Amino acid sequence: MLLDATESQLVLVDYQERLMPAIHDGPAVLANARRLAQVANMLDVPVWGTEQNPSRLGQNDAALRALCRKTLAKMHFSAADEGLGEWLRPPAKPQGGNARSLPRHLQKPPQQPADERPAIVIAGCEAHVCLLQTALQLVEDEFEVWVVTDACGSRTERNRDAAFDRLAGAGAELVTTEMVIFEWLGSCENPAFKDVLALIK
Repeated sequence: MLLDATESQLVLVDYQERLMPAIHDGPAVLANARRLAQVANMLDVPVWGTEQNPSRLGQNDAALRALCRKTLAKMHFSAADEGLGEWLRPPAKPQGGNARSLPRHLQKPPQQPADERPAIVIAGCEAHVCLLQTALQLVEDEFEVWVVTDACGSRTERNRDAAFDRLAGAGAELVTTEMVIFEWLGSCENPAFKDVLALIK
């Protein structure tokens, strides 16, 4: 199963000013998150951000925040507890006309929204707290969840790796930044290929 850019959304969890200096390998983690967001914007993949208690931890990295459509300020560790799922799942479009005016056999069955994007590519900090809890809830909510391991961080490697073990056991796919990018591109004939390649090199 490969990622498809037209079915994907990117969620970036808590890359906050006062948190990132404490994250193991923080600069590399943040660089990969920025790269993901830049490529997502080039390929029309929606990008969403979250910030945990921003009055205490500050806002997300400014460059990353600018690449997000919206950023959700939250107090729960799981962004799904604060409405993230409503952003990720578009509302069903109401049927035109009065459905009761037609016999049941002539009524159209409800359809999935045309802009449904069930593959949630997610990365963030801390991997064993906010990222883990958000991703597990999205799995429970029947999204396809892809965790970008080299764009995730915790204060310790042990906590980060324990989160990956638990997420894999729950059914999330573990991927890397370059896996995501090249699967989104699909082909070296993609019009964005050269620009994306410049970001990777």
